[in-house]
Amino acid sequence: MQHHPGSAPQAQSRARTLFLLSLGSIGVVYGDIGTSPLYAFREALRPVAQDGITRAEVIGLISLIIWTLTIIVTLKYVLFLLRADNHGEGGTLSLLALLMKTAGRRATVLFFMGAVGAALFIGDAMITPALSVLSAVEGLKLVTPTLGDYVVPISVVILVMLFAVQSLGTAAVSKFFGPITAIWFIVMGLGGIRHISDDLGILAAFNPYYAVVFMINEGYVGLVVLGAVFLTVTGAEALYADLGHFGRRPIQWAWFCLVFPALTLNYLGQGALILAHPEAFENPFFLMFPNWALLPIVILATAATIIASQAVITGAFSLTRQAIHLGFLPRMEIFHTSETQTGQIYLPGVNTVLLFGVMLLVFIFGSSEKLATAYGISVTGAMVVTTVMAFEFLRARWRWKPLAAIGALTPLLLLELTFLGANLLKVHDGGYVPVTIAAAVVLLMWTWTRGTRILRDKTRRIEVPLPAFIKSVEKQSAHAPVQVAGTAIFLTSDPDFAPAALLHNIKHNHVLHEQNFILTVKTANTPRVVPAERFSVERISDRFSRIEMRFGFMETQNVSQALGLMRKAGHKFDIMSTSFYLGRRKLVPDAQSGMPMWQDRLFIGLANLATDPSDYFRLPTNRVVELGSHVVI
Repeated sequence: MQHHPGSAPQAQSRARTLFLLSLGSIGVVYGDIGTSPLYAFREALRPVAQDGITRAEVIGLISLIIWTLTIIVTLKYVLFLLRADNHGEGGTLSLLALLMKTAGRRATVLFFMGAVGAALFIGDAMITPALSVLSAVEGLKLVTPTLGDYVVPISVVILVMLFAVQSLGTAAVSKFFGPITAIWFIVMGLGGIRHISDDLGILAAFNPYYAVVFMINEGYVGLVVLGAVFLTVTGAEALYADLGHFGRRPIQWAWFCLVFPALTLNYLGQGALILAHPEAFENPFFLMFPNWALLPIVILATAATIIASQAVITGAFSLTRQAIHLGFLPRMEIFHTSETQTGQIYLPGVNTVLLFGVMLLVFIFGSSEKLATAYGISVTGAMVVTTVMAFEFLRARWRWKPLAAIGALTPLLLLELTFLGANLLKVHDGGYVPVTIAAAVVLLMWTWTRGTRILRDKTRRIEVPLPAFIKSVEKQSAHAPVQVAGTAIFLTSDPDFAPAALLHNIKHNHVLHEQNFILTVKTANTPRVVPAERFSVERISDRFSRIEMRFGFMETQNVSQALGLMRKAGHKFDIMSTSFYLGRRKLVPDAQSGMPMWQDRLFIGLANLATDPSDYFRLPTNRVVELGSHVVI
């Protein structure tokens, strides 16, 4: 057998990389699911505790929790959905972008599914920080009851600071996220081990029979309990959305080696504690630890919830960027907060909306117990959407027969629909919050896509086909425009027609540059585009060329940088003697446009909020010329 001297160091290097990525994923991917033990079992116990807690109820509940984690997180997300990636990227919108390539007539249905999934995730991004931080800070009541009045103010200070530091980026502190969250999982696991011996009968919970019997015996109360049990898998969508940051194998390793065992041990420990001491049901998580450890555990829990909240906020930023690039939302300011990590971005508009939403939730609900009722709907709704889209993925991408795909996913879908039904029972108790947030986001996405389509159709009616236009301006006649030195780049969304800015320039200034480029920026259905495929240039005539620039939906659409690549490739033009022409449209509402007046006004409001194209496409600010026109919509 030949020995390759480089193979051992290579294997060590790969193992080290896998370990570091797995450790990193524990903080970002599993932060949210890792804070669920703080409140999930406690909330599931409440409905059955009204008439005293029986042994069968506790074992049945823990069995439900363990099997929910096994079926939904392990089977659906960790083993199946992590393989349903779009060139390494995961999440609802990545899946949607992938499916749109072969959607055909189902495109509209898929768009609405994707929009609902994305909107529910944004609702989740508001509730998670509020619920997680409140539940951790509430541990202070057990340290000393006098601190009970300060739970909300302390939570507000922590959350305001969390949102205030977003603009600085998390690159510097994120290296600590993984280790801190790993310590949190180890401490949770040890806390569980310490109490399992209180009543070894809790180990019967590994048998799903007890979960089924619990549901049959409890009837309606069982459904209410099911809504709380679902709190154990909040954060599973984030696991899929963060696929691109860490890759499949590190996320799987982290789940099987640390996260799943720690969660299982902790829930078993909480169950055994309740079997031995039923009076502990008020806060079984914190009561698992001795008095001397309470303050350190509260501090560690608060750190873990801040990290979980950070992961969800980062996920909301990434999701919004994807939505903008896929044309679901207007352009917004996007700042990169890290020179090495492309995923580290900051969207001030989204940050402000999330902060406002989170503060509102903390003040309206005031405690994790009340807020927990509002939580499950957004998570279960997003999961149902992902499962339905996964059916299309199996059929269109993996070429499964429709019956096979239905057979594989129906049991999972029925289970999730049961959970969704259980959570819908809580609509009047606070469940209306995520439903309202999601409905508002879907309305904005629908209005924006519908309005841009109407606007595109209206402008197309008055546009001049590019070849005919070039022919007319290049004719030697008395009315021919004056030729001036330099290069002009005209941005347009449709390269087959003469851009409005070009028509206005000739109409008002009567000049034509020596070199004219019609530039179209396209968003690919892939996360990133390799530099070799960044641009293509098509020569149309002596003075006119078409440029198409392609960016992935996870990339910043930096036109100046791409033009630099073009110069390196041999296309000669000086960016500082180049003028960029943009068409600026003033939109005027019209009841006959195809949208109701209220939607017209909403669309115009969104268009006015959109970031200036010169900032969004990173154009040199002192080289941009804007020419305006009125469009009735």
